[in-house]
Amino acid sequence: MEYVIILISAIFVNNIVLSQFLGICPFLGVSNRVNTALGMTGAVTFVMALSTLVTYLLQYYVLVPLHMEFMQTVVFILVIAALVQMIEIIIKKISPSLYQALGIYLPLITTNCCVLGVAILVVTKEFTFGGTAHFLNLGESVVYAVASALGFGLALTIFAGIREQLELSDVPKAFRGVPIALVTAGILSLAFIGFSGLVK
Repeated sequence: MEYVIILISAIFVNNIVLSQFLGICPFLGVSNRVNTALGMTGAVTFVMALSTLVTYLLQYYVLVPLHMEFMQTVVFILVIAALVQMIEIIIKKISPSLYQALGIYLPLITTNCCVLGVAILVVTKEFTFGGTAHFLNLGESVVYAVASALGFGLALTIFAGIREQLELSDVPKAFRGVPIALVTAGILSLAFIGFSGLVK
């Protein structure tokens, strides 16, 4: 049951982009077309799941036993950078058109704050389930990472679909392009924040 709660929470309630406001750069930059958004979602999901798995193991089996927790951020960034290089090579071989469409945003997954944020979050933050706070175990961490990536992808794909429709709409001249995209992102963010209920 906890895995289902983690999935629903990470995708809808605490969406990494629209509720926690991480990963805004690729959210705005790669969301012009739905197919590009889906490709980016796949790449981010792969990198986020694998980086969370590797960084979790490094944190608890290398850094903590050696009392080197202060190296956490550097080690995590190196792991993420290596995985991004691997996924970049794979996408370039499998789908050159997707590689071209993602452009500069593919290597920028390395600095995508939602990937690093999730890797750090699962080893430092206590999560509450059924009134009991605990740190996530390895399985829960990977599920949280995949769910966060799917939440990122959901936000990206919805936003890309809206932007495609806006190109066909009669938008006032002053709002065309980036201004209407930012207004739309704000409204979409409010909709997702509504999943968490009213804040008292």
